[in-house]
Amino acid sequence: MDKVYSLLGLAKKAGQLVSGDETVERNIKSGKAVLVIVARDASENTKDKFKSMCNFRNICYREYGEKLELGRYTGKEIRAVISILSKDFKNGLLNLIDAQINEFGGEGIGKS
Repeated sequence: MDKVYSLLGLAKKAGQLVSGDETVERNIKSGKAVLVIVARDASENTKDKFKSMCNFRNICYREYGEKLELGRYTGKEIRAVISILSKDFKNGLLNLIDAQINEFGGEGIGKS
């Protein structure tokens, strides 16, 4: 199993992960979100919307996984966007995601 999804599950259990467009957007605007992850198979509009919001507020943004997988590991059906509220979980997830991006030759998709 993917270590990123394991860590997302732990963050959810710890109450440090929220999901869904409106909830994540509220967390970004209120300054609670420290990392936003958008599924790679989310619509371009969704990606652009959250990337812009994160860039404007200097919040880390990554594209990772697929909606079905993000949903499964966060206890929902399908989730296109999630946010992390804890710096500890953020740092762990960034290390894992960025290591995978580098390993597979990606150019740091959505790095901010």
